[in-house]
Amino acid sequence: MKYFISFVSTIIISILATAQAGTSHWNIEKGRALQGYDAVAYHAQQKAVRGDTHFAITHRGVEWLFSSAANREAFKKKPAAYEPAYGGWCAFAMGDYGKKVEVDPETFKLIDGKLYLFYNKYFNNTLVSWNKNETNLKARGDANWEKIIRK
Repeated sequence: MKYFISFVSTIIISILATAQAGTSHWNIEKGRALQGYDAVAYHAQQKAVRGDTHFAITHRGVEWLFSSAANREAFKKKPAAYEPAYGGWCAFAMGDYGKKVEVDPETFKLIDGKLYLFYNKYFNNTLVSWNKNETNLKARGDANWEKIIRK
């Protein structure tokens, strides 16, 4: 019996490790991308809109919520168009020093059709700093992100 329990435990650990491997670079909270905000609404409505569990899907091992069936279907058709830059981590931190830093999902910017999110707490809105040096920070952020996802 104890060998059986050990065997089952090993299988469960392997399954969990495999599931997490696909999600390791995403900024997820409780298994959800964008802290439950609707990825399509950022583009379609130019604002942060909370998603609803009634319009949820799993993509790349992560749950994504949407505010409508239409937004969910738009995401299903072209997920790469709506996935946030840098896995949803703070764009400024990625560009400035190559680190994964949490974000405020209501502090964002669309650049060439891509969603960038920013840390905004304790009187520190990194979007302001990003805007002062966007070209350089974006280039460095892209390079830093490539290093992270290739590890």
